[in-house]
Amino acid sequence: MTDPLLEVADELYALPLDRFTPERDARAKAAKGDRDLVAALKALRKPSLAAWVVNLLVRRESGQVEQVLAIGAALREAQEGMDGAELRALTKQRRQLTSAVTARARALAADEGVRVTQSVADEVEGTLTAGLVDPEAARAVRSGLLVRTLKTTGVDVVDVAAAVALPDALGFEASPTSAATPAPPELHVVPGDDGARRREEAEEALAEAEQAAGEAEQELGTARAAVEKLRARSLQLQSEIDELRRRLAERESSAEETDEELAEAEETEADAERAHADAVQARDAAQHTLTTLA
Repeated sequence: MTDPLLEVADELYALPLDRFTPERDARAKAAKGDRDLVAALKALRKPSLAAWVVNLLVRRESGQVEQVLAIGAALREAQEGMDGAELRALTKQRRQLTSAVTARARALAADEGVRVTQSVADEVEGTLTAGLVDPEAARAVRSGLLVRTLKTTGVDVVDVAAAVALPDALGFEASPTSAATPAPPELHVVPGDDGARRREEAEEALAEAEQAAGEAEQELGTARAAVEKLRARSLQLQSEIDELRRRLAERESSAEETDEELAEAEETEADAERAHADAVQARDAAQHTLTTLA
């Protein structure tokens, strides 16, 4: 099952990032006659954006990536016996090399319509650095089957097993794909152009600021719409409150009038009770007189 799985995985991880999951599910559905292959395909993880960018670089610029990794092997051999100053110079060379390759990777992603932020670019560069420093990390990078990025301190062992789609990825080399743009010239480790780097960083900062401004403008529009809606609701409720207050005032006035009428009625009732008592008393007296005369 390993060869068919690697073949399909090689194709899946070469796809645009948004097509990975639906295509993986479609391949799993098509392989329903092979239960083990179906399970293995469904287990393939979608790569992170930074891992996808590295996989894209490996496929589009396989020759350059191999050159970089070969330079890394040479630098690893050369660093044995170096003094502190030589090691610092070597570290600077590595950074210049990985920075140049990362810039190329960002350009390839841009050709695919994918914008790579500085934080993602840092992950890409960290992965390339790990490939330069560690032979196992270099094998993981060559596979083009990364699902997450790699990082190294230069001292510890790089954890590559969790970074690749499947164990057999180590030792596998990704199939090259056609470049979206003309191939760039061969890479060389040269002194960094601080001015160009600062300009690139400034352009990146501007792009991020423009994106943030656009998002903030959308949020402002949403907030304004919410305010207008609530303002209209507040006016409606205030109108209803005013109407209720008017009706309450009318009820209070009616209640006062009723209380006055009640007081008058109670006085009339009291007078009637007194008159009734007097009449009953007079009747009783007349009855007594009549009885006596008889």
